[in-house]
Amino acid sequence: MLTLGWTDGNSFVPVAFNLLSSADSKVRINPARQSIDKRTVGFKRRENALTTSPESALSMLKQAMSAGIKAKYVLFDSWFSFPATIIKICKMNLNVIAMLKDTPKIHYTFNGEKKSLCEIYRTVRKRRRRAKYLASVTVELHDKEGNLVPARIVFVRDRRNRSKWLALISTDMNLPETEIIRIYGKRWDIEVFFKMCKSYLKLAKEFQGRSYDMMVAHATIVFSRYIMLAFENRNNTDFRTIGALFYYCCDELEDIKFFEALQLIIEALKFTLQKKLFLSKETIDEFLSYFVSSLPDYIKAKLLVVSCES
Repeated sequence: MLTLGWTDGNSFVPVAFNLLSSADSKVRINPARQSIDKRTVGFKRRENALTTSPESALSMLKQAMSAGIKAKYVLFDSWFSFPATIIKICKMNLNVIAMLKDTPKIHYTFNGEKKSLCEIYRTVRKRRRRAKYLASVTVELHDKEGNLVPARIVFVRDRRNRSKWLALISTDMNLPETEIIRIYGKRWDIEVFFKMCKSYLKLAKEFQGRSYDMMVAHATIVFSRYIMLAFENRNNTDFRTIGALFYYCCDELEDIKFFEALQLIIEALKFTLQKKLFLSKETIDEFLSYFVSSLPDYIKAKLLVVSCES
């Protein structure tokens, strides 16, 4: 099951999914042999199930963009980190932050030469052990059609094995290395999503069957449950979603700013009377007390509170 989700760093929402068919010809879906109308959605689903994982991921991205879902970055692990796939995503006006595979067959243009990820790591100078990342280099991605996309590769130390390293790639050249690492960490939200669906929402456990349509319907129901839980969790944790309370807080902040400004004006007036008119401190305090007493009660109360706090 290939899943596409959207996150702002706090809430994760599944957007689309595709149940891919097995590579085994004995159990592989063959929509041509089944009596299904080619005009139906079920037939289109079965056709999409025969595509490869990178093709299916690109299809879901186009589907999400056509639905009006906006995002700044596309995050994924090393399963889809092929230069051709990254270049196609960049053509959709989306930036990519992903984990890279250490595969000798995949090459990147570094200092005018095509090198594998391991060869690049050997040639770059490493930072100290306490640094947040080991090294950072600028490379170019290329595909069979000759398209080139500049990218930044950041090498970080593997926490599970300190003697090994991991590589992250970003097509946004303006991002610093620490920000690339931080944003890629947001991809962990989809792992929490899968854990929640499998352990608590009974994904692939609540129903058992061989019908492809049944499996799609079951996954859709489970994802809908998760969306409702994510919505309620956001309402309970984000104070900005509690109705008009957010606007009341904003109004209160504006009132505080107003009375603070009024207090500054009175202090400036007090300083001016003392310097220009050479009035005594007692005379100025008497004048300001009379001025404050003539103000409306709601302003006078607020002004006295601010004066005491200052």
